Amino acid sequence: MESFNLQQLASDMNINWTPMFAATVCGTGALILFWKWRNNQKIQKKILNARKRRDKSLQQAEQAVQQFKIQNPDFESSSIVSLSLSELTGKLQDGSLQPDAVLHAYMEKALEVNKNLNCSTEILMESVEQLTEISTQSEKGLLYGVPISIKDNVGYKGHDSSCGVVGKLDQPAVMDSVVVTVLKKQGAIPFIKTNIPQGLLSYECSNPIYGQTLNPCNLKKTSGGSSGGEGALIGGGGSILGIGTDIGGSIRIPSAFCGICGFKPTSKRISGQEISSCVKGQKSVLSSIGPLARDVESVALCMRALLCQDMFTLDPNVPPIPFNQKVYESSKPLRIGYYENDGFQQPSPSMARAFRETKALLERAGHTLVPFPPLRLYEVFFEFTFKGVMADGGRTLYSHLKSGPIDPCLRDQAALLRIPGFIKKLLSVVLKPVYPRLSASLKASAGVGSIAELWRHHVNIEEYIDEVIAEWRRLNVDVLLCPMLGPAFNLHYCGRITSALSYTSLYNLLNFPAGTVTVSTVTEEDEAQLSQYKGFYGDVWDKLFVEAVKDGVGLPVSVQCVSLPWQDEMCLRFMREVERLTAKNSPKITKKHDD
Repeated sequence: MESFNLQQLASDMNINWTPMFAATVCGTGALILFWKWRNNQKIQKKILNARKRRDKSLQQAEQAVQQFKIQNPDFESSSIVSLSLSELTGKLQDGSLQPDAVLHAYMEKALEVNKNLNCSTEILMESVEQLTEISTQSEKGLLYGVPISIKDNVGYKGHDSSCGVVGKLDQPAVMDSVVVTVLKKQGAIPFIKTNIPQGLLSYECSNPIYGQTLNPCNLKKTSGGSSGGEGALIGGGGSILGIGTDIGGSIRIPSAFCGICGFKPTSKRISGQEISSCVKGQKSVLSSIGPLARDVESVALCMRALLCQDMFTLDPNVPPIPFNQKVYESSKPLRIGYYENDGFQQPSPSMARAFRETKALLERAGHTLVPFPPLRLYEVFFEFTFKGVMADGGRTLYSHLKSGPIDPCLRDQAALLRIPGFIKKLLSVVLKPVYPRLSASLKASAGVGSIAELWRHHVNIEEYIDEVIAEWRRLNVDVLLCPMLGPAFNLHYCGRITSALSYTSLYNLLNFPAGTVTVSTVTEEDEAQLSQYKGFYGDVWDKLFVEAVKDGVGLPVSVQCVSLPWQDEMCLRFMREVERLTAKNSPKITKKHDD
């Protein structure tokens, strides 16, 4: 029998396969293009709908403010928003101010600030309805009638927690997060959600849904991230108290950049239930929920309000440890560990000067200062912190980013996430002799190779924490003073300078409470000294850092205060002492818009 010959058969039947093959390829290509076009249309529609929801809420808020003004001709918001939180709560508690007047005053101010800074993702109009609810509460909570802002990823019933990614749009929370529930029980009124960077793992504040948030002190600068909308809104006067999250400095960096106070508690001191994330499952570097405000006393009041029986009942994972007022109010002299630089990222001239001035103030006040440099920071930053966050090679984060357009601020990070792990390791070997930090970064970003390696990684972190605590005990220190990243960067630099996170991410890895206090502003001399800045490595990160912080005269500069785990009140007490000494010895830091 002759073998079957398709070509011969085609020839006998006068069939020309070439056009058919070409038509099939073209048809398949057209289908792929059509699918991509349809998918892109869906993405754009989601983004457009989210923006429409935001714009509608802004319009409704504006109408509500105008209506309130008509009904209350003597209403004057500036006298309300200028009050400190302690003054405001006092007036609300004694009835000399009513919650409706306070809410509409802050709503009006927030609308004004948002026009300049683009810091809001949505006004929560349920806040107006909540006025009726709090009037029926049998007891006035610690935050009775206080309007508060919440970061986009903090769950609020009926509203998205987008994390700045398209895939999380149109998925409104089915219930309030525990932190929002407790704040409401304490009489607080969440009235606005604030902007974030795409994916939350960035200290910039921009995403393709809601755009770029600007700094209230200088419109050419970033507000920081990932709680950047909070930093901008509070720094601009549009909120008196806010809630953010921190996984590598995400509360502390925007607080420092915007000239306010921010506090990262010990992880799990505040409930993380119904808080959205793009890296759920990552356990090496812990996230914390914490407050941002104008001053330390406001932050402490928020912690007192949150650390109550309602919190402990709603989330049994939170240890039932009430706020220790005695520790917070102590005036006993402190034994303070310190380091002026971490040996990894040379501080900017303003960072170093602000640190030295604060150290001198503390010494003059009778506190004892003890050198306490970070232990093995180079290895820890790459092999423990960065590798821990990227343990899966960045796949989980990238799965969220690729669902929509990539924000310009994240293009470098997204490009890194796309590179296969084996190529990262190969590039790491090639770059090591010339750029050791970039080499170590590439190697760490490849993640862990097996479950056994992940277990060893967790053991290494546990042993490092024990090592640091042992050194802390040996030196017998109460708290730690260290520099805080600053001043605020020029736009679009945060995503390109991973090394700058060394000052903040260490305390997420260690799970030590940490907070920032603004102590100074950038001087002309600080700016001039940037011309001599070389960094410790002279690599691309050191060069980019100079570009990022230049033109910063007048911007706020902060220091960072740290304590041992679960000693949050000790950290706040130290922050209050720094704030008190700074206020006594420095003129008030003012914020100005740079148009």
